[in-house]
Amino acid sequence: MTQAKSHTPRISIELVPRSVEALGLELDAIRTHFPFVDTVNIPDLTRFSLRSIDACELSQRHVRRAIPHVRAVATNLRALTPLLRYLDDAELHEVLVVAGDPPADMGTPSYPTTSVGLIRAIKSALPHVTVYAALDPYRQSLARERDYAFEKLDAGASGLFTQPFFDTRLMQVYAELLQGVTLYWGATTVTSKRSFGYWQNRNHAVFPAHFEPTLEWSRAFAREALTFAQTTGTNLYFMPIKEDVRAFLEGILTPEACGAVVAQ
Repeated sequence: MTQAKSHTPRISIELVPRSVEALGLELDAIRTHFPFVDTVNIPDLTRFSLRSIDACELSQRHVRRAIPHVRAVATNLRALTPLLRYLDDAELHEVLVVAGDPPADMGTPSYPTTSVGLIRAIKSALPHVTVYAALDPYRQSLARERDYAFEKLDAGASGLFTQPFFDTRLMQVYAELLQGVTLYWGATTVTSKRSFGYWQNRNHAVFPAHFEPTLEWSRAFAREALTFAQTTGTNLYFMPIKEDVRAFLEGILTPEACGAVVAQ
């Protein structure tokens, strides 16, 4: 299914919402060094007080598009109106629905909401909003993850954001399983043995034999993933985590790679 290198992938950079100040610095860095990147996506992390949708509303002052992550486990389908109104008022026209981990704090409410149910509810109420779903290549068999992905697509999702990959051979397998689906591959930084252990033990990630926990390896794979997206008609998001976004992506993300779209 590989085609000529002519497709310009859509590129997003995933930013961690540690604080308003820290987020502003990262957004400034993107505008300064990668002005042709027009999209960010922001996870909703309970250890930080800044919520994803608030961070995305702030981000749209710097980039054209911001995609909040909405956690199903934290969403009450019987009280969805405030979320829907916020998305509309903030002009957040794309969202990524994830299952989310149960809260560590017993005092924090959680709900039996599924990703499929939340996708269906958002699309039913706001048909103009583009809803993406998550794909995790490590949590279950290939066939089960494929079928789960199609459940989300049938519920109204327009595409999938994956957990980070570390091997384009596995990306190729999923590209073939999900032909015709809008895909955003994840590529991240793993630059220490501790981080490597986290991805192996917590997320059960699969690494190739030649993997090295260095920024140089992460940059090389980012470049390889970008070429893969260009030749398969797919898209990418880059997740620097704690690494400086410029150190991670300079020389990899170029105007040519991003179609020279300048952020407004």
